[in-house]
Amino acid sequence: MSELAELGVATVYEASGREGLVDLDLHQLIPGSRAAGPARTVSCGQGDNLMVHAAMDRAQPGDVLVLTMPEPAPVALIGELLVTQAQARGAVALLVDAGVRDVEELRELGVPVWARWIRVRGATKTEAGALDEPVEVGGATIRPGDQVVLDTDGVVIVRAERVEEVLAASRERLEKERVKRARLQAGDLSYDLDGLRALVERE
Repeated sequence: MSELAELGVATVYEASGREGLVDLDLHQLIPGSRAAGPARTVSCGQGDNLMVHAAMDRAQPGDVLVLTMPEPAPVALIGELLVTQAQARGAVALLVDAGVRDVEELRELGVPVWARWIRVRGATKTEAGALDEPVEVGGATIRPGDQVVLDTDGVVIVRAERVEEVLAASRERLEKERVKRARLQAGDLSYDLDGLRALVERE
């Protein structure tokens, strides 16, 4: 597991300056799962998953497959057979701004999936879209190669050129939280440590 995945979405999001939030309610198919990796973006036709099949030909070990349509809709872009292919290609996770199905089978496969909907309605396979072009999901722009970080809290995107900077800031934030946690366990209050009392008890 990559360090960004271990650090977690909340820490990475705050350390990045609150940039790159995927602001959606998502189904996390495998509770407790977490992942991070470079985005392999897939722009499908509306209600169509032809390009998901095409993306399997390009998928590389460590990729996070990001599946989109022009307008998000509750159509299943993936199920057991496509995720089996993604797993065989080494993808570490899928972010689906559409529907998924075969949920029990996907959980058995063990590949982490985050999806906007769980729906049985299947996709067509007739419309060519695009691979490896910028997409937008939940208000966040995701470019090929940007880091996608996913866990129970949600999803955040780290621009490729900021990865080392955000990693360093995340490590620093984690250490500060470790020190602060020790003080809170000893009885100190964040109300005082963070200077919040002065905001409430102004004269």
